[in-house]
Amino acid sequence: MADEHPVCKSDAPCCAEFVTSTPSKGYDSNATHCTASQASLSPEEKVHIIGESLPKDLFRSVSSSREPAAWRLSPEPFPISPQTFEVIESLGYDLVAFLRVLGSLYIRSVKGGAPAFIAEYLDAGKPESVVKLARHSRFKSDIPRVIRPDLILTENGFIACEIDSVPGGMGFVSAMAHAYSSIGFETVGGRDGMEQSLSALLKSLTSMECPTVAIVVSDESDDYRGELTWMGNHVTELGICQAHVCHPQDIVFTKDALFVRLADGREEKIDVIYRNFELFDLQNVPNSELMLHAARQNHVKMTPPPCCIMEEKLSFALLHHPRLASLWRKELGDVTFTRLRSLFPQTWVLDPRPLPPQAGIIGLDVAGEPVNDWMQLVELSRNDRDYVVKVSGFSELAWGSRSVRVANDLNKGAWEACLRNGLTAYPQTPHILQRFHKGRRVKVSYFDSRTEALVTLDGRVRLCPYFFVNGGAKPQLGGILATIVPADKRLIHGMSEAVMAPCYVSETGY
Repeated sequence: MADEHPVCKSDAPCCAEFVTSTPSKGYDSNATHCTASQASLSPEEKVHIIGESLPKDLFRSVSSSREPAAWRLSPEPFPISPQTFEVIESLGYDLVAFLRVLGSLYIRSVKGGAPAFIAEYLDAGKPESVVKLARHSRFKSDIPRVIRPDLILTENGFIACEIDSVPGGMGFVSAMAHAYSSIGFETVGGRDGMEQSLSALLKSLTSMECPTVAIVVSDESDDYRGELTWMGNHVTELGICQAHVCHPQDIVFTKDALFVRLADGREEKIDVIYRNFELFDLQNVPNSELMLHAARQNHVKMTPPPCCIMEEKLSFALLHHPRLASLWRKELGDVTFTRLRSLFPQTWVLDPRPLPPQAGIIGLDVAGEPVNDWMQLVELSRNDRDYVVKVSGFSELAWGSRSVRVANDLNKGAWEACLRNGLTAYPQTPHILQRFHKGRRVKVSYFDSRTEALVTLDGRVRLCPYFFVNGGAKPQLGGILATIVPADKRLIHGMSEAVMAPCYVSETGY
């Protein structure tokens, strides 16, 4: 699940050769992206209009009635350059390819056609029922249809510190795009880009003219109910799908179909379930087994598919594993394989099993000596500890930066405890060690209602593009959310001190 209304962590290189695609809706190379109405408004007026345009019950409450939102509002979207836009848009192809090959290698690993440790790592810590779902014929070849990488902008390009396949923030980005369009800005994807992309995706799952969709939000994911209700209402208004946001207990099962019970007591047959509940939480989700049974029997389509392997951060470790390089390269092709290895930071699974004396953990060394035991990393100085440790997935701690520890923020004792805790948790809750790359500095303005002045924030940015896989020639980029936090913050995520805004394309952008 996404970090709290937006969030993430690290960074590294990638990029120039990614510029292969043409701009999508939301970028016109001949457009100025600045209208007369914008030019006539002061920053204070812009922020006021944006704040008034945002649904008051959509996001978390704010501490002061003087604040128009629970985050810092900028008078304009976050500017990205045409080159950055093209790089991000082209990532959709590579991410889809990565997830498809990941699923293929997993099934081959189960059947003996690829190294067994692939399935061993991806299955670790999961109950048999969840493992069976990932291997079921109905789901094993499917991938998440909404893909959100968390991209940190660095001095050398981007790094994707993770991929979220059950992403929050869709309604957030949509509502923000509507708000900024009210003062004349055209954000990436356009005013309705998020809901149009989601509608096309949901319709593509069936052969129906206007399918009925249940967006099922569990209690554990209740923070996202407001924004998904916004999305559901706007999807329905487009006339492409009929969408209903509901609780799991509102799902009614019959022998051959699922129905959603509406507020007025009516029941409507469901064609598609959009799953906004986590697989680690299934035992607390009413009717989860009925929904999964209906999906297995093809009575209803379900996305994201209940494939836990797609939600594991350790998949990055598999991409970087030297024994798997030839398999990845063969399936992805040299160019895509090379780009993804630059995009994803080096990652290792914290596996406590001892190595023989002649073996080493490839890519790790201390004072020039290869690492044979994880605890050798304890001896690294703070300046040499450019790593983060975090839970890989299938845990309530695996989202929202809840488990993330930045190694060079810790004293030696805390760093040792962090490593030991991660190793002890295996295999019940696998942890990963990942290279940490600092984001580049950016500047963005926001309106401080306390001083009633425009303030410049010197910060670091995370960009979250939303790709929708609808069966077309390419994934559709529905929008991009920027989260900019003060430069002294180590982790980038949604917070009251953050400026959060959709992106737009500008010749002077980053």
